[in-house]
Amino acid sequence: MSEGGSGKGNCSVQDGTGIASSNGERWKQLRRFTLSTLKNFGMGKKSVEQRNLEEAQFLVTAIRNKKDTSLSPNFLLRCASSNIICSLVFGDRFDYEDKRFLTLTEMISENMRVLSGPWIQLYDNFPTILDFLPGPHKKLFRNSADLQNFMNQMIQSHKESLQKDVPRDFIDCFLIKMEEEQHKHDSEFILMNLLWTIMDLFFAGTATTSTTLQWAIQILAKYPQVQEKIHSEIDEVVGSCRRPTVEDRANMPYTDAVIHEVQRYIDLAPMSLPHMVTRDVEFRGYLIPKGTCVVPLLSSVLKGTSQWETPEEFNPNHFLDENGHFKKSEIFMAFSAGKRICPGESLARMELFLFLTTLLQSFVFKPVIDHKEIDISPAISGLAVLPNDYEFYFISR
Repeated sequence: MSEGGSGKGNCSVQDGTGIASSNGERWKQLRRFTLSTLKNFGMGKKSVEQRNLEEAQFLVTAIRNKKDTSLSPNFLLRCASSNIICSLVFGDRFDYEDKRFLTLTEMISENMRVLSGPWIQLYDNFPTILDFLPGPHKKLFRNSADLQNFMNQMIQSHKESLQKDVPRDFIDCFLIKMEEEQHKHDSEFILMNLLWTIMDLFFAGTATTSTTLQWAIQILAKYPQVQEKIHSEIDEVVGSCRRPTVEDRANMPYTDAVIHEVQRYIDLAPMSLPHMVTRDVEFRGYLIPKGTCVVPLLSSVLKGTSQWETPEEFNPNHFLDENGHFKKSEIFMAFSAGKRICPGESLARMELFLFLTTLLQSFVFKPVIDHKEIDISPAISGLAVLPNDYEFYFISR
């Protein structure tokens, strides 16, 4: 397979636009532009690190304001994760009490649940029949329409206030590129590609990181001995007088190993995105003809019995050598693989480390129920693998 594009199921409403469902030349141009623009606005640099640190503090404050009552952190984690991508795409963050923002993040959460459930598989196979029946797929399309309306409003607002000499964010840069190429009849920088690219970024930047953090909190609450070791590493390397930084990760091998093992164990996107073969390929004696839609099964690597000592168990030692140093693994593919690997990988890695270490510097995660009763098997498994919902006490350290 080469850099071909993703296929799209019958339930797709994108029609091959945006960065996630496009292919060929369109995908190449949109991905190249997206990566360079996000890097220009700080992805992987100190400026975005500072945004992460500030947002992590907003998250800590929001939890402290709950006055030591038990809570499910899912909503607050979605807000914090979403605000990082919002700052890059929209040029600003939202307050956690902003009703419009809360509605948007809840719609994304609902869509993730629907896309990961069995109903969407039925719809993908029998779309004509299910179009006439009620079901969760109707909610999916309503939410998508509402999200599109919001994104269109943001685009229009940016158009009205655009200053080409001082672009503020991703939308501004795309609008400027659209104007530069407005006379090219085959330009990929058109309104629909802008709409669906920011939809893709917003969905991915909100849903994946926040869901991984939900899993991490549950797993650490279930295994308090693992949590205690991270607390000890934070105390030794960071202390209590400053906040963790990305540079600390090199001196925190156990914490780094736990984060990687969380990602491996939860297998968040087991099938990745569909791909399309761009030329005839012979694979293990089989001919895969050009144009065939193929789905890479990341689970076969992340849970492979020949690659990991205990593939079905949570085990941070998978990423530690005999001396307790962090051990990289070429078969760690939590962000997919190849040329269509997640474009926001560096941003997601930064968020996971800074958010989780800042929370653990401030709190002990204690479940309301006995920690042994926490079930860390998937509640839903489809497009994404989603955890069960629990409440926790966030006890100040």
